Amino acid sequence: MTNYTLEEFVTSNQQDAAKTDYFQLENDRMLEVNLNGEVWTKTGSMVAYVGQIKFEREKILERGIGNLLKKTVTGEGARLTRAIGQGRLYLADEGKTIQILKLENQSIYVNGNDLLAFEPTLSWDIKMMRKMAALMSGGLFNVLVQGTGLVAITSHFEPLALMVRPGQPVRTDPNATICWSGNLQPEFKTDVSLKTFFGRGSGESIQMEFNGDGFVVIQPYEEVVFQNTGASG
Repeated sequence: MTNYTLEEFVTSNQQDAAKTDYFQLENDRMLEVNLNGEVWTKTGSMVAYVGQIKFEREKILERGIGNLLKKTVTGEGARLTRAIGQGRLYLADEGKTIQILKLENQSIYVNGNDLLAFEPTLSWDIKMMRKMAALMSGGLFNVLVQGTGLVAITSHFEPLALMVRPGQPVRTDPNATICWSGNLQPEFKTDVSLKTFFGRGSGESIQMEFNGDGFVVIQPYEEVVFQNTGASG
């Protein structure tokens, strides 16, 4: 066990003021945003800030009646807060690992619970997938982020990217799925044998099937964000 003096403890854990990247990791679980304007963040993810920054929750009709209806269907929906001003903003989400992605006129789907922050240069939209309403209720929703800019996503522990190739579909547990290529449109499948074996409430009985050419990212953790309605598909 290492013993620190107060000065040693502060020095070893001190924020690096020399770095001024817009998005940068202070450590694997803490994102620093060097803010000079605005940024979209997951509501509740702010843990500290230095400077003149104010926070505005997304207005209920800011993105139109269509997104309001989607939020009604998906429960709380993509709860986002806009941080505006100048200073250093620190974000974290339940100690999860953070990855910074740079999109260059690209698109990516992110599980709404794993979207931490993104630049306002990126557009976003809540997306509902076919069969979703028939198979599950509450909590599971996905956000399509597209354009050019930085986006920060989170995962429990280190993520793994699986390649999807034509004729080689990938099936994942929705509770372990973080994000996937914007060109992929997964289908929800039910495994009757697993449903019978584990019980109708088992997460493994519902799977996401990815077909095409792209990638899907999973985490070594099953984050329960939905309830199985018991409907067959």
